[in-house]
Amino acid sequence: MTDERLAARIHRASHLTGEFVLRSGRVATEYFDKYLFEADPVLLDEVAAGMAALVPDGTEVLAGLEMGGIAVVTALGRHTGLPCAFVRKTAKPYGTRRLAEGAAVAGRRVLVVEDVVTSGGQVVISTGQLRDLDAQISHALCVIDRQEGGTEALAGAGITLRSLLTRADLEAAARD
Repeated sequence: MTDERLAARIHRASHLTGEFVLRSGRVATEYFDKYLFEADPVLLDEVAAGMAALVPDGTEVLAGLEMGGIAVVTALGRHTGLPCAFVRKTAKPYGTRRLAEGAAVAGRRVLVVEDVVTSGGQVVISTGQLRDLDAQISHALCVIDRQEGGTEALAGAGITLRSLLTRADLEAAARD
């Protein structure tokens, strides 16, 4: 499937109209619900197939960020054969008390996987936490880069962002 066709499918599945209160408190008449494409197993599989070619050589572990990155990293692991770690925003205070569940990250080349990157803030925070656990991280991969400063923020933290699609791709798909 071409990137244009995939962008169009994601847009159709995830673009909502109505009245939505955003995290900033602003009210919008359009909303992109990323969980709608993540919840569609066929579409998610197509997304993961496209992302597999973007995984840097030498990657040993795929680390999906809570919450949307978990579905994406699981599907991506199926296409790459790489083990997955599931990264919490904070370690839970019971059970294993781990920040990263699943595959071990210490001393390994880890690719951080996220669904949508906007400012890049959570990726920077989680990467710092994973680096504190001795993960070697130089790249992050996302389904959609919203092109709102995330690439630059990540570069400032020594992380190169790769994305399957951008906001511009989705906007172009909406016009077609």
